[in-house]
Amino acid sequence: MQDSIFTKIIKGEIPCHKVYEDAHSFSFLDIRPIQPGHVLVVPKKQVCFVWDLESDDYQALMGTVQKIGRRIREVFPEKSRVGVIIEGLDVEDHTHIKVFPFSNDTEFRAVPDPSSETDHTALAEIAQKLRMEDDI
Repeated sequence: MQDSIFTKIIKGEIPCHKVYEDAHSFSFLDIRPIQPGHVLVVPKKQVCFVWDLESDDYQALMGTVQKIGRRIREVFPEKSRVGVIIEGLDVEDHTHIKVFPFSNDTEFRAVPDPSSETDHTALAEIAQKLRMEDDI
């Protein structure tokens, strides 16, 4: 299997706005966010389906999702909810979990404009606020 875009990000071959990393997972801001603060949580092991992860890796991934969700609530107190989506549509060859703040149905179901220019300055500011100590 060829390295996915996420594996290349984990290896440092592609830059990202990293939020958190531990021995099993890597978390960074999505460059096409559903809402500001949209974090992608990916396992370091490249698998296509979340259900194909070994039990320990799955538990570690979900533990990171929980940490990120709690952190999003701290950083975005004006948002009443934290959404979690496992869909596998954007990067089909590397499972990932989307975690993002929202307050209503419209915000949850927002579809990012793929033609919009990425605001890396804004992403860097959000990443700085969300960043947590790495566990590695």
